[in-house]
Amino acid sequence: MHAQASPHATTTTERGAFALARCSCGWTGPARRSRDRARTDAADHLRTNAAAEA
Repeated sequence: MHAQASPHATTTTERGAFALARCSCGWTGPARRSRDRARTDAADHLRTNAAAEA
């Protein structure tokens, strides 16, 4: 049986001095001054949902 693709696709966007992570499922992370921290938020979201779906 083939593994299904995750319905979660994350991106990071910028609003002025802040970066935030967003997901195709509707989740939005908190605004961060650090782009790296916004990317970490997105990775944590994907990891959390992958574990929950397994």
